[in-house]
Amino acid sequence: MKLYYSPGACSLASNIVARETNTHLTLVKTDIGKKTYEGGGDFSKINPLGYVPALELDNGTIITEGPSVLQYLADNAGNTSISPVVGTPERYKMLSWLNFTSTELHGPFGTLWSSAAPGAAKDLARAKLASRFKHLDAHLATNAFLVGRDFTLPDAYTFVVLGWAPMLKVDLSPYPNVQAYIARIAARPAVQAAMKSEGLA
Repeated sequence: MKLYYSPGACSLASNIVARETNTHLTLVKTDIGKKTYEGGGDFSKINPLGYVPALELDNGTIITEGPSVLQYLADNAGNTSISPVVGTPERYKMLSWLNFTSTELHGPFGTLWSSAAPGAAKDLARAKLASRFKHLDAHLATNAFLVGRDFTLPDAYTFVVLGWAPMLKVDLSPYPNVQAYIARIAARPAVQAAMKSEGLA
């Protein structure tokens, strides 16, 4: 399988989950600005929307959208620790957190990344993030990970998204449990290996 990625983008979560599940991937570095990938390929032929991650299976099937890629990697590996069994409450808690990160964290951060977004939109995004960080901090006061005691798919995704805060001058200092959570995830060997593979550590 091939993972089309951009260093530090949300595709890093897929890289982390692949390592957590001992899934071998060929990493293909992608320039999402130029819509090309290493070797001179046209990335728009892989994902017409032009963003990562994109996972190319051995049979040529392309899977896009971060949460779907994460779920495929876990299911393909048969890993029920990182993605709980269908039908269990933990499974739906895990899916709930995946959706929370995608819509409530990634979305507002996306506004902050955009050079075209007006100042008022960015102010609203920062206010929304502050509200969501407060919710997250309260949850992490009594939970080591998002779904209790075990590292699951949304932990990889949330870690990556929270990692954008310093670059966008988003202050996480009011949220000590979030900060401790980031440090806890960063210490995992699979996370360190994924970051090193992307030149981030």
